[in-house]
Amino acid sequence: MFSIGDRIVYPMHGAGIIEAIEKQRILGEIREYYILRIPVGDMKIMIPCDQTDCVGVREIIDKKQLKNVESALRGDSTDMPCNWNRRYRDNMDKLKTGDLRCVCEVVRNLMRADKVKKLSAGEKKMLSSAKQILISELILVSDKCVEEITVLIERLVYGDSA
Repeated sequence: MFSIGDRIVYPMHGAGIIEAIEKQRILGEIREYYILRIPVGDMKIMIPCDQTDCVGVREIIDKKQLKNVESALRGDSTDMPCNWNRRYRDNMDKLKTGDLRCVCEVVRNLMRADKVKKLSAGEKKMLSSAKQILISELILVSDKCVEEITVLIERLVYGDSA
């Protein structure tokens, strides 16, 4: 169980800080919910306390693990299927894991693919979501602002000359 003030990641939405734990009646059922504030977009999310394991909620990484993020973003692009539908599903499956390394891989591959050939509308939206997920966690780990993290990601993905 998490506590108020804990920094956690909610897969497909990003990282945030638990502001409260509240009982709410939804669809006639009273349950406890974590009230999570995500710094990117100033979004609030309610997560059922008893569902955190099955949806993949986890604590944010620590500063020591930032090197892993940097190496994942710098790393070689991985092969993606040529079929748009298959590529989209593969990337969506990676994002759903909540694993930051997988999120980095999706961001890196889609950013580089967009430089070569413009992404479809669906993949642009996926890239935007994946970046938001990545940025939200990096903000909480590094105490930097959105702009600084965005520049860092671009520099790591495209090389130091970006």
